[in-house]
Amino acid sequence: MQRTRIALAFLLLTILAVAQDKDSILKPPKGADVAIVIFEDLECPDCARAAPLVEEAAKAYKIPVVRHDYPLPKHEWAYDAAILARFFDTHSKALGNQFRDTVFQHQLEITKQNLHDFAAKFGAANKFDVPFIVDPQGKLAAQIEADRAIGNAIGLDHTPTLYVVSNKRAGTPFVEVVDRTQLFQLIDSMKKE
Repeated sequence: MQRTRIALAFLLLTILAVAQDKDSILKPPKGADVAIVIFEDLECPDCARAAPLVEEAAKAYKIPVVRHDYPLPKHEWAYDAAILARFFDTHSKALGNQFRDTVFQHQLEITKQNLHDFAAKFGAANKFDVPFIVDPQGKLAAQIEADRAIGNAIGLDHTPTLYVVSNKRAGTPFVEVVDRTQLFQLIDSMKKE
């Protein structure tokens, strides 16, 4: 009961914050002029195809990637994988991102039945034990629901949904990357403005 109350309170606060300032969602993190913002589903094949390009662009331009979990209802293990990624985030954001990238690389091998074992092997390789119940208080699930609320607030309808965002005050502060072959060109354009 307490777990549910905490999760609902966190979700409500996030939804209220989103409703107050939708423009703040698509901004780079503090200290960055330009960033990539992506809403992804760990079971989505197109997200798996986009991940290496996003990583390559982030490294080439030395810009951050802001990842949001947006597991689609049609994917049976995506939500659980997002919770596991959030669990690894609690140890370090880099470890959580490494888990996400490993899931994308092994997506075809993963099922709802073997996902926890997959995560346990990843954890063991990185010297972390994965508990049987990863999110007993529902805090990680609340974070995923908060990401989902953000995606819904901006009208998200597919994954991956990818944006190049900037902190500029005039002109276009963000652009959705519809054609991923244009990612580098869009980043160049955003950096010049």
